[in-house]
Amino acid sequence: MRLAILSSVFALLALTSALDKPLDIQVTSPVECERKTKTGDKVEVHYRGTLAADGTEFDASYNRGQPLSFFVGKGAVIKGWDLGLLDMCIGEKRKLTIQPEYGYGANGMGPIPANSVLIFETELVGIGGVPKDEL
Repeated sequence: MRLAILSSVFALLALTSALDKPLDIQVTSPVECERKTKTGDKVEVHYRGTLAADGTEFDASYNRGQPLSFFVGKGAVIKGWDLGLLDMCIGEKRKLTIQPEYGYGANGMGPIPANSVLIFETELVGIGGVPKDEL
């Protein structure tokens, strides 16, 4: 009985500490490659964004049939993306859980309420000038 209670407490502490991090990165579909994303790369990313609070989808590039293109690590997107999409291989998929301080903070944005925790399912489609590895 004691062991079960201790195990539950440790599991709860681990979950709480994960939620306290401004950015949690889960690789959902790993890919091996020679060249990963780095600061300054022009990348193309497909994504689906939902609110952690209730799962409401607020945006998805898949619905438009066009990935988002931007320079990673240069402040063109929220901080959670600038950091969460580094060291990524073409074809890799990640789930980013982004706390408000790495998202839109107290301001919110469009359909995203202030102080929202965001969840993005991301897929790196391309890195400008870099061919996809054939491993």
